[in-house]
Amino acid sequence: MPWTPSRYALDLPGEAEERAGTRTVAGAAWSPVQPTPVAAPRTLAVSGALAEALGFSGRDVGSPAPDSPAFAALFAGNAVPEGVRPFATNYGGHQFGHWAGQLGDGRAILLGERVDADGRRWELQLKGAGPTPYSRHADGRAVLRSSLREFVASEAMHALGVPTTRALSLVATGDAVVRDILYAGDPKPEPGAVVCRVAPSFLRFGHFELPSSRGDVDLLAALVDHAMSAHFPALTGANARADWFAEVARRTGVLMAHWMRVGFVHGVMNTDNLSVLGLTIDYGPFGFLDDADPHWTPNTTDLPGRRYRYAAQPQVAHWNLSALASALSPLVSDAAALTAGMNAYVDAFQAAQARMWADKLGLAEWRDDDAALVSGLFAALQAAEVDFTLFFRRLAGLVAGETALDPAPPMAFDDALADPVRALAPALYDPAKAGREAAGLVDWFARYAARLATDPQPPSARRARMDAVNPLYVPRNWLLQQSIDAAEAGDTAELHALLRVLERPYDVQPGAERFAGRRPAWAKDRPGCSALSCSS
Repeated sequence: MPWTPSRYALDLPGEAEERAGTRTVAGAAWSPVQPTPVAAPRTLAVSGALAEALGFSGRDVGSPAPDSPAFAALFAGNAVPEGVRPFATNYGGHQFGHWAGQLGDGRAILLGERVDADGRRWELQLKGAGPTPYSRHADGRAVLRSSLREFVASEAMHALGVPTTRALSLVATGDAVVRDILYAGDPKPEPGAVVCRVAPSFLRFGHFELPSSRGDVDLLAALVDHAMSAHFPALTGANARADWFAEVARRTGVLMAHWMRVGFVHGVMNTDNLSVLGLTIDYGPFGFLDDADPHWTPNTTDLPGRRYRYAAQPQVAHWNLSALASALSPLVSDAAALTAGMNAYVDAFQAAQARMWADKLGLAEWRDDDAALVSGLFAALQAAEVDFTLFFRRLAGLVAGETALDPAPPMAFDDALADPVRALAPALYDPAKAGREAAGLVDWFARYAARLATDPQPPSARRARMDAVNPLYVPRNWLLQQSIDAAEAGDTAELHALLRVLERPYDVQPGAERFAGRRPAWAKDRPGCSALSCSS
């Protein structure tokens, strides 16, 4: 399976020559740049299914097997595939609500494309492969800590059914990289790594914002036309650009519902970190809810305002889409068409959210008054400090009269109504606090029972419906930190054990109980588990 040049570079203007050094790049969508070789590349993890789909089996020239030194060299940036010209892309963005100007791929270098057996084209990008013209004051490198997190999260989200970029490989570099994990004035050397990210495209909202901000309408038009022809070929006609924006908005709405479903918090939802394909992109200071706190954000840079907290993500996506709409206005003169696109986001999110919550609660259909049931649930769970992921798995067992989270005998649903603290024991962070807040839980369970009484599904069907959307295993930050600690010490066994479990997040896996537990006490205040930064 051969490499092919990126359609992005073929369709769009780039800088004429390859030059080192950070600079403002005007009139070009990309800059040619070579990865910087590393000292001792060593493959730590590979997505086997993705490697096979992309032809990395060792059978073809330029397609080394994942266990070969040539594979490690290729995906560390020490070798460049024949027939491709690596490059970094040029984009801007709003960061924490403020226009930041030119940003660009500061440590990501796109190698080229591969075509899988089904004819789908994939861009392969090395993150941490060295400086680019967009690195600003950074070194273009990435640490093992952040690279491992992105690799695991990408593949876990794929298994969860959440639209996402993928990760092909995680390669240690043998070089040290200095980072200040919490920007607290304590920089330290850490082991370096490169992760190979895979996606149909890495186009972001910010790709379109930058030329629009500069009045470069020709480049803006070329970017939109490239996006449409390469990734939205069905959109044609006089209103195609407005229709494209509406489709971007629709996909973003669906994505937000998925994030809310699995308790994912992106942590840094700047416009340069949102994909126009509706994919989760840029896994940095992300986290999955432990206790069900709708105001939680894992990103210390986002404190105290909590702009990117769990509950605010749908609203932030809407704001980001409005920024994209503004950027597109030189091409779409009909303001009503852009407004229609914004409305498409609202409609898509609300519809997907309704389906999501109906499934999570095991309801055959969503009713308007079910919104009060959901808001009441979050209030009760937050007050009692109940684990988000474990609650929904526990609830599914309770409605079916069985539990799979602990060795205790099955508990009847009626008994759970009377004693929700005992029913939810495996999901409680502070049983004493839950006891004090038991009235709220009792009230919610009573309301939920009344709602189930009007639902036509038998308990077995309801359980199956709930277990299909409520994962048992997610890449919690404390689990990732355990894998990081071991990998930094030279042991990848914990990483591979975690990856195997996350391949089947909805299935009970005997022997994997430790991956389905609530956050341990040691992780509550540890950096990397409870607090991260954009350096993460």
